[in-house]
Amino acid sequence: MTRHAVISGAGIAGPAVAHQLAARGWRTTVIERFPERRDEGQNIDVRGAAREVARRMGIEDDLLAANTGEVGMRFLRADGSPAASFPVSAPGEIDGPTAEVEILRGELSRILIEHTCNSTEYRFDTQIVDLTDRGDVTTVTVSDGTTIDADLVVIAEGLRSRSRRFVTSADVNDLGMYFAYVTLARDDTDGQWWNWQHATGSRAVHLRPDNLGTTRAILTFISEVRGLEDLESTDQIAILKRTFADVGGAAPRVLAELDEGAPMYFSAVGQVRAGEWSRGRVTLLGDAAFCNATFGGGGTSLALIGAYVLAGELARTDDLRVGLDRYEAFMRRQADATPPVRMSVLRRANPQSRRGIGALHAGARIVASPAGRAVMNLLGKRLVHVAADGTRLPDYPPAR
Repeated sequence: MTRHAVISGAGIAGPAVAHQLAARGWRTTVIERFPERRDEGQNIDVRGAAREVARRMGIEDDLLAANTGEVGMRFLRADGSPAASFPVSAPGEIDGPTAEVEILRGELSRILIEHTCNSTEYRFDTQIVDLTDRGDVTTVTVSDGTTIDADLVVIAEGLRSRSRRFVTSADVNDLGMYFAYVTLARDDTDGQWWNWQHATGSRAVHLRPDNLGTTRAILTFISEVRGLEDLESTDQIAILKRTFADVGGAAPRVLAELDEGAPMYFSAVGQVRAGEWSRGRVTLLGDAAFCNATFGGGGTSLALIGAYVLAGELARTDDLRVGLDRYEAFMRRQADATPPVRMSVLRRANPQSRRGIGALHAGARIVASPAGRAVMNLLGKRLVHVAADGTRLPDYPPAR
């Protein structure tokens, strides 16, 4: 009898596990509370074990084809000149801020959904209202009034999951840093570098290339006020205009395009570590289970690896509980090995004063120098086995 998985969340983790379960003979249904696939979000990189998962899933070529074309990251001075530059790493070097596979979050989501749309039922504009454990199945009550019987329910809704409550209670630790992602019309002066412009008061403006003919801007700031991510978009824009009013460089351009209705996604940096990942036939996946506020795709990498391991462990046994326990044991080790992100680190990367910005740029110039890169590469090769990039993936029976 074909087993049925209901998956909540159509971002990255949800479609990824739908892909892997369907390839192993499961029937899969993905429900998503947003009315359509979400395009907004950051650039993410896919490295190490996560890239190997993409290769095993058969989507690596699609990821490479959707590469943003970013050639590296550089810090900019107030006058717009580069203070330090970190180009894409040469073969054999430890990856820098820009990886070989650099892709928009929305593009990765698109690729995963396109690869599963013929094997998975997608139901947008719906969400889980209730779950009822009936012993042999779990009945999912959906917001459209229907019910679905499932052998497995996967909660893959991200950091601020609303359905995590069906497994465990876990409070999000908000770190007080906010990100506003804005899609800009591409300008003739926009190149292929990721430009990072610091401003006093722990503020920053980022411009990054994409593969869609536009430029992705990010406005970041640190605040003692919590809950700004829950405000209406008009209020968030008003806060951004007030916060960045005195910042030059690229900031006026970003604020002007916000006035013209440029697409924006506003989020707050947070962390969560669920005490339980599974209860009965319900399990957590990706940031819903563990989010350490990593940047640049660390959470995405863990989501891809987790989807691969969850489906693989379930394929190795007929006992759902055994498969879920093995999945959790493996992924907790990966999550625990992820370096912690602390507020002190975020403040050092986003200084308050001009002197702090100058010190950051000076240190970056040393690291970016040929001698500095050689030392970092040597240290990186010695330490890579403890990082997520060095994860040894289990081998499972080939999926069709």
